[in-house]
Amino acid sequence: MSQESSLTAPHKMAYTYKRSLGPVLSRFATALRDRKILGARRADGTVMVPPKEYDPDTAAAIEELVEVGPAGVVKSWAWVGEPRAAQPLARPFAYALVQLDGADTPMVQVVDAGSEEAMKTGMRVTARWSDEATGMITDLSFVPVDGEA
Repeated sequence: MSQESSLTAPHKMAYTYKRSLGPVLSRFATALRDRKILGARRADGTVMVPPKEYDPDTAAAIEELVEVGPAGVVKSWAWVGEPRAAQPLARPFAYALVQLDGADTPMVQVVDAGSEEAMKTGMRVTARWSDEATGMITDLSFVPVDGEA
């Protein structure tokens, strides 16, 4: 079919539903509201952050949530030099894999380092909480530990 004879129609993609959190992520969100971070203790004893309803390796239901530290180490990162309107910060920042103290897996989260030159794999970061925590992942971002940036 040639381009001149192809059919087209306007289409607007939208997600008109809301996701329910379930028992594990509800506890995670409530902890965020209380300025705490919870991870899931898996059957092998490792701690996964953020928690999931089921262990991704064994499919076993997650039963125990444990608090992990508010600080951790940047494992990897990508710099966002020109944030878009829907992104969490209006100034340049990094999306980073941050492995928190007490966790065995990293979580993806925002690091507000000030500049790309200040970001380093292996740097220590600590939690920065929004002024009014509401139980959303956007309540949390990370900043370099004093002396790291």
